Amino acid sequence: MKTAPELWGLLGEAQQLPYGAAQIALIDQVLRHVDTTDDAALKFSARLYATTAYIYGGEPVRAFPTFSWCVADFDRNPSPYHERWMHNLLWLFKNMVHSMTRFPELPLERAYAVLDDMERRYRESGHGLQPVYKHRYLVAQHVGLTDEAADWFRKWQAAPRNPLSDCAGCDPTSLVNHLAAEGRFEEAVELATPVLAGDLSCSEQPQSILSELMVVYLKTGRLQEAADAHRRSYLVERNNLADLWGIGDHIDFCARTGNEHRGLEILQRHIDWLDRAPSPAAAMNFAACAVQLLRRIIAIGHGDSPVRRAGRPDTPAAELAVELETFATDLAARFDARNGTGHQSEVIRERMSAEPYGVEVSLSPTARRVPVGTPEPVRVEEPVVTIDESATPAELIDLAEQHYREDQGDALRAVLAAYDARHDDPADPSLAGRLWTLRGFVLPDDAVEETAAAWQRAADLFTEAGDTARASAVRARLALYRARDGEPNAELLSVIDADVAVQEELGDPGSRASALIRLSQVYRLLDRLDDANEVGDRADRVAAETGDQRRMAHHAMVRAQNRAMAGRSEEAIEAARSAWVFYREHGPIRETAEAGMVLGQLTDDPEEAVTALGVPLAFGLEGAQLPVRVTRGRALMRLDRAAEAIDDFVEALALWAEQGQAAPAQAAPGQAAPGQAAPGQAAPGQAAPDQAASKEAEKAGKAGQGGEDEIAWIAPGLFVRQELAQAYHQANRPVEAAEVAEEALLGFERLGFDEPAADTRFLLAAVYRDLQDTDRALKIYHDLIEQLDGNPAGRGQVGEQAGQLLYDVDRDSEAALTFRAAAEALRDAGDLVGELRVLRKRLMALNYADQVPEAEEVIELAARRYAELPAESAAEPGVIWGRSVFAFEVGNLLMRRGRYAEALPHLYGAPERLREIGAVDDADRLDGMLAEALLRSGSPKEAERILGALLKRMRPDAPTRDLASELYDEVLNRLNDR
Repeated sequence: MKTAPELWGLLGEAQQLPYGAAQIALIDQVLRHVDTTDDAALKFSARLYATTAYIYGGEPVRAFPTFSWCVADFDRNPSPYHERWMHNLLWLFKNMVHSMTRFPELPLERAYAVLDDMERRYRESGHGLQPVYKHRYLVAQHVGLTDEAADWFRKWQAAPRNPLSDCAGCDPTSLVNHLAAEGRFEEAVELATPVLAGDLSCSEQPQSILSELMVVYLKTGRLQEAADAHRRSYLVERNNLADLWGIGDHIDFCARTGNEHRGLEILQRHIDWLDRAPSPAAAMNFAACAVQLLRRIIAIGHGDSPVRRAGRPDTPAAELAVELETFATDLAARFDARNGTGHQSEVIRERMSAEPYGVEVSLSPTARRVPVGTPEPVRVEEPVVTIDESATPAELIDLAEQHYREDQGDALRAVLAAYDARHDDPADPSLAGRLWTLRGFVLPDDAVEETAAAWQRAADLFTEAGDTARASAVRARLALYRARDGEPNAELLSVIDADVAVQEELGDPGSRASALIRLSQVYRLLDRLDDANEVGDRADRVAAETGDQRRMAHHAMVRAQNRAMAGRSEEAIEAARSAWVFYREHGPIRETAEAGMVLGQLTDDPEEAVTALGVPLAFGLEGAQLPVRVTRGRALMRLDRAAEAIDDFVEALALWAEQGQAAPAQAAPGQAAPGQAAPGQAAPGQAAPDQAASKEAEKAGKAGQGGEDEIAWIAPGLFVRQELAQAYHQANRPVEAAEVAEEALLGFERLGFDEPAADTRFLLAAVYRDLQDTDRALKIYHDLIEQLDGNPAGRGQVGEQAGQLLYDVDRDSEAALTFRAAAEALRDAGDLVGELRVLRKRLMALNYADQVPEAEEVIELAARRYAELPAESAAEPGVIWGRSVFAFEVGNLLMRRGRYAEALPHLYGAPERLREIGAVDDADRLDGMLAEALLRSGSPKEAERILGALLKRMRPDAPTRDLASELYDEVLNRLNDR
């Protein structure tokens, strides 16, 4: 048996919980024991609050007996506690009337009787009848009494608001609904705009008015606002059974705006709520909206799509549509039988058969959009090809080789086309070998076997001609091609290595450089990075002998990749930049795009990365779009251009989805395939999505197990979603951030990726904080703190954020306790500066919680901690600033309680320390506090000296100048009075 004080405590705990099952469970616990006490106020208060909890927690039918008990107790035995809670009791009459219309088994006469009782009590208590008129209007509207509803509507609008009127969001919500029903959409927007801009503290807002505005925005051409209204309202309503009616409206909106897939996801998420619907009316509306959606699903050819239901076999969409149509129709008939009209049946028929709005709205924050922000690449025009009609076969082949060396692909193809139109293959095997080598160069990237065949024929022809050097070079080129296309191996290496020896003996500097650069590349493919770099350096030295700048740019590209793979990032960036500069000036565009891709992925300069990566995106470089999108998105985030980064991450997700539906994309020769570890694929300091996925798979013990395909294709997309959520958050679009982050979190949890799941939860907490969903944010923070039991640094970081949120919502005692645990965790992690930062925040919370003894303990503790800091740490500007601002908070604590003299020792010296590090405004503020403490403690002359000097050096626009001037006037008056 629990005592009355214990039950009051439990009731207080329940009031801190969000509406829902957990709160109701705690309330029920109180109600089980409340009648064993002699506390009449507790019995009344518990049942009164239970009524509210049942209504907003999704169990309104349970509110009828608790409310009736409270009314009877109020009338039977008037007591002081009744006076205290009379407003709450009168307010709940509105909820009762509304709820009674939603249960067809309750006679309509009872609703009218409650309305009459409500009117009597409002009159007797001196309140106006505006809320009564509104609820008479709502009852008439429900029954379908059009003229009567119009009459009550006019009275409602004419009556002045009073303390029992619905809140500043709920009254306009009903009015928006009325205006929309009359097609007065622009008026509805005009009405709602200032409401949304105001402070809506009601638990039903802003989600209720946003839900009403979805169609209003759509009808007025505000498509983005319509999508935002849907996302914001559904984000709140989806977690509360009491909002099942509103969730049906979201299904309807999706079905009629071309978002059938999203509507089906929402239906799937909530279909089981029908079994415990808050009211028959809510179930009826939800079912009717589901029927309308399912009919759309059938119409677009997906009637066999299964819908999962707990405890039942999967139900095809077409079959479920029939079942729910019967369910909704039968309920409407029950309401009409109760009401004596056919209105509800008509409403439900119209809802189930509603046609699409005729405009599609993108509701998914991951839906592909038209890419933006992709600059036109620099295009170096190739010279006009003039082919002499009298050119011999040898002259044409010479010309083609010249174009090949100059990277003039179009010209090369034109010359070869002219050759094929004019001549047969040469009889001279050496000349024919040169021709077939060139033919291999111009074949498409995906013509792998044709290219190999062309070069094999060229090698055979050179051998026939006795041209050992050229035969060896073509075989080496073919071996490198095979190594890139498939699996490099010792046999292919031996062919390329042998060619180096041949060219050293027989070749010119150009041939020797080409042989060495091929060997360098195959070493890289074999992951022999030291050999790759050593041979590459030899190749560079030989290439320099040729004086061929284009050849040296090609070598720089290879060097950039070799250095990057070996972790020599500065050299890699330098090499990539030199190649980028050359190709950007001289072309061709393909090489410019490849150089831009490599530089953009390697550079630590985000501006340079954005510029460079724009070229491969504009060119459409095969195999590069996905990693380039991710990398450029990260660079844009570093530049605080999150809105642009969103487009890149969304496009990356779309590309990943496309690749997940097909075989892994094959890389073009010399490039890494998407998802493979290309040099510099990740931005500096960040792993590429596929690399992060592999790392987490190893941690989760899933590497090498079944489900590798899932990790290979699903997991990297989850990391991109995580980054997209961060971009939405940084771009101040928290609703989209929440939706995308939750999708990523579900995936990480399913794969057992603990660390990225924790990171995503941390992001979600910040997003919910921005959405002012404090309870959900705090729950995530508290769950994270428990999960980070062995990670004191992480626990401290999360605890600091949780404490700050509690402090921001004026839950100062809880904030102080949370800051205390966070400070201790940071100390355990060795972060002494972090501990001191959090101690300052704890002091602030204790100050406003009026817990002075604990605050004084913190002051002493912080003094010891600052004394223990290493001299190097204590001299850091950030630490000096923190110590001085801590002094300000000590002064604030003491001076708020009139303890001015005690504040002085803490304030002396703090302004000077701040000025030494350039924190002038903070120093001015502390000088002002010190002067006030001196004045109030009996030292006005010292205060006058400090303030006089302060005002002389303060800027005219200094933030605390007015306060300092006022205080200075007060000091002068005090001195003059003497």
